[in-house]
Amino acid sequence: MKNPLAAWLTPDAPVVEPATRHDLAALAQLHGASFHRGWGEGEFDAMLREPNTLVHRLRRGGKVIGFAVSRMAADEAEILSIAVAAKERGRGLSRDLLATHLGHLAGRGVRTVFLEVEENNQPATRLYAKTGFAVVGRRERYYREAGGEERNALVMRRDLS
Repeated sequence: MKNPLAAWLTPDAPVVEPATRHDLAALAQLHGASFHRGWGEGEFDAMLREPNTLVHRLRRGGKVIGFAVSRMAADEAEILSIAVAAKERGRGLSRDLLATHLGHLAGRGVRTVFLEVEENNQPATRLYAKTGFAVVGRRERYYREAGGEERNALVMRRDLS
C-alpha cells in the first residue's frame, strides 16, 4: 500500500493518499455509516481547509473505502477519527492506513499522538495496542449511543520519536 509504483501496477490495490474536496461526499457517507454521530460534508470541508489538520483517504480504484483525520498542535496530534468501510474490514487495511497516517504526522514534526476510543470497541483497541498506543487515561461517559446509553472512552498515547 505504501509503494506508489505497486499501486499503479495493480489498480485495485488500496492506496493511502491525501484527501481532497472531491472526497467530501464519500468521507461524510463513510463517517455516517461508521459512527453514531456522523460528520457532514461541511465538517470535512472545514477540516481539509485547516492547515493544522491532516486528512488521508484510503482508496481502492476510484472508491474511498476509509479515512484518517488528525489535528496537530506544536509537536502533538490527536487522531479525531479513523474508519474503514464495513465490507473492507478484517483485511489489515486499517493498520496500513494508520501506519501511513502516523508516518505523515511524524514527517510534519509530530512526536506524540493521542486518541480516544470507546473502551468496549475491541477491534479498535486491539488495532491501537498493536500499533504502539498505550492507555494513559479514561473518560467516564464520554460517548453517547443512539439510545442514550453512555460509554466510557480510553485515552491512548503513542510516541513517534
